[in-house]
Amino acid sequence: MPEPSAPPPTPPVSLAALLADGSLGLRLIAGLPDAPTERVAVHWVHTSEMADPYPYLLGGELLLTAGVQLTDAHAETYVRRVVEAGAAALGFGVAPVYDTVPDSLVEACDRHGLPLLEIPRRTPFTTVARGVWRLMAEARHRELRRVTEAQQGLAAAAARPDPVPAVLRQLAVRIGGRAVLFAPDGAELHATGRGPAPGSRTALARLARVVNPPGAASSSGAASPPTSATDTVGGARLSAYALGGGQGLVLGVAAGGREAGDHTVTGVAVVLLSLLTAPHQGAAEAGRSAALVRLLLGATPADAAPLLGPGPWTVVHAHGGDTPFAASALAAALGSALAETDGATVRVLTDRPVTAQPGWTLGASAPVEPAALAEGDTQAERALRHAEATRADLVHHREPGPDALTALVPPEEAAAHARARLAPIAGSPALTETLRTWLSLHGSWDRTAVALTVHRNTVRHRIARCAALLNADLDEADVRMDLWFALRRL
Repeated sequence: MPEPSAPPPTPPVSLAALLADGSLGLRLIAGLPDAPTERVAVHWVHTSEMADPYPYLLGGELLLTAGVQLTDAHAETYVRRVVEAGAAALGFGVAPVYDTVPDSLVEACDRHGLPLLEIPRRTPFTTVARGVWRLMAEARHRELRRVTEAQQGLAAAAARPDPVPAVLRQLAVRIGGRAVLFAPDGAELHATGRGPAPGSRTALARLARVVNPPGAASSSGAASPPTSATDTVGGARLSAYALGGGQGLVLGVAAGGREAGDHTVTGVAVVLLSLLTAPHQGAAEAGRSAALVRLLLGATPADAAPLLGPGPWTVVHAHGGDTPFAASALAAALGSALAETDGATVRVLTDRPVTAQPGWTLGASAPVEPAALAEGDTQAERALRHAEATRADLVHHREPGPDALTALVPPEEAAAHARARLAPIAGSPALTETLRTWLSLHGSWDRTAVALTVHRNTVRHRIARCAALLNADLDEADVRMDLWFALRRL
């Protein structure tokens, strides 16, 4: 089963994108008489003045050279070796060795189909490399955003009344192809989307038998079949994944291309479908609930509403419990089925009032709408730390209420004052949070250390650092009040 949390690899940059960057001034002069430049992928940049750069190339490079050791007699051999190494393109700087690109190099690149770029005098090689990395960073940002949106879309689909077809539809849309859930006997249980190439439907069914061959469940002593398999048919990329849960189900995916993040997106779908199709009892049900909670708390506001409904919802963080099913038991006691644990902290989403539970220490957020779940998660974490520091069974997050001071100061002025007052420590979340916690616990070193899970000497060091940076005497009540006001408005 693929790892759903792994980030997608950095996408390559197309040659077309490099040529379109006017700041570089690159010009294609050979090697691609008919083929589109969009299909040439540049994975990295390498500069070499070796007579034979072959041993130093990995493939996919834009190789930059000024032709220090290049001669007309050597051009043919040089280009052939670059092509054999798998370089994506060759960039030739017209200075300082040559005033123009040698005709022998142009002719050799045309013969071997190696894209040849002319790099003008005004463009240093470092500028070309920086341009490639910038375009890669932009492409990676777009891909990460696409993957994040796809993950949340799949999570939303998993929470719908008929989740399995909904997840398949969402997956097919996100990869721009076809998604199929195969039964143990190879029949299509659910299918959606279009096959990107003729024959891909039949080929996908064959591929599903690779990860779930006939008789695999009853055979003993034989090697286990692979959990995934891939193939290419008519330009279509096919993939098959055995779902967890021991049901013999297989997810088949067919797409016309393969974006860098498609593996990650499909991995999320495999996990969700494995949870959704497993028998909903005991650990399997708890696993499905935990996966949904993690996805819910990381959802964008637009995706959270269809997952949970209008709310309001309370996020609860809890420590305690001593059984494998403690998280589920706590959730049931709080009137919810949405719980997950990382082994130390249990998180629950509930739309019921939160009350203290025997054997547990709880921190509860203020009731929030689905769009504010991430904020509620932070509130609950903070409330739990406060509960442990004060040895309380339950602490609710409380928004600061209006008072005479805050009523006298317009919100925008209060925010401006907070930013200015706390500017010296604004760049350190550890200092800011330590000061906030220390003030909220009335300057108690021990309780602050418990709340932050650090040593009391660490608290003393951080508070001393805050006092020095803020140029403040923290023993003064007026100073503490001023800083508390700023922290509340930050």
